[in-house]
Amino acid sequence: MGVSTSSPDKGIALVTVDFPPVNALPVQGWYDLADALRAAGRDPEIRCVVLAAEGRGFNAGVDIKEMQRDTGHTALVGANRGCYEAFAAVYECEVPVVAAVNGFCLGGGIGLVGNADAIVASEDATFGLPELDRGALGAATHLARLVPQHLMRALYYTSRTATAAELHAHGSVWRVVPRAELRAAALELAAEIAKKDGYLIRLAKAAINGIDPVDVRRSYRFEQGFTFEANLSGVADRVRDTFGKGESA
Repeated sequence: MGVSTSSPDKGIALVTVDFPPVNALPVQGWYDLADALRAAGRDPEIRCVVLAAEGRGFNAGVDIKEMQRDTGHTALVGANRGCYEAFAAVYECEVPVVAAVNGFCLGGGIGLVGNADAIVASEDATFGLPELDRGALGAATHLARLVPQHLMRALYYTSRTATAAELHAHGSVWRVVPRAELRAAALELAAEIAKKDGYLIRLAKAAINGIDPVDVRRSYRFEQGFTFEANLSGVADRVRDTFGKGESA
């Protein structure tokens, strides 16, 4: 349980997330993930990182129950900062990051895959931001990297999800495979990347980030300000308390 790192093949680091039952990460989990990604990127022997998850789905976002147990804003601030660091660690990893997405990829999961360099998904994978149903905001920055602008807005406002096949049609998912083949397909892409010169692939990652039209760190941080405003106003607690109860705000 937690975040682990292994090296299944030469030049590849596999960072695996495992927080049962649904990979909704607690505050410390986001920081642990950030640390693992940064450490893998710093390793001179690594030329590509695969980010994967065990269990029913890739990521269900933050641990809502952890926030509900907190009578103040400590958990909220911790989750904001932890997500910020984890998303940035994917984007700023010194080598390319391939996300292997199975099942649901929601909330914070979008922040991770939206900042990844490539995505391989299983046929049952779904992607979305149910933030408005959870009393939160954020990660529209990253959803906008996966789908066109108007679709991003419609998905965000409705809390609907998109399938792996739909994202593949938009060009943001590299390959869609049966779930049993997901890990192998992601490692296959990583192995192709890892064949490149280690120094050159790092220069390529830095160069591509440098020409990005959107500063993802600043853009996401701007969104987080509205998340905190929603909490200060009380509307976040009101909506969040209905989460999992089949009620609407």
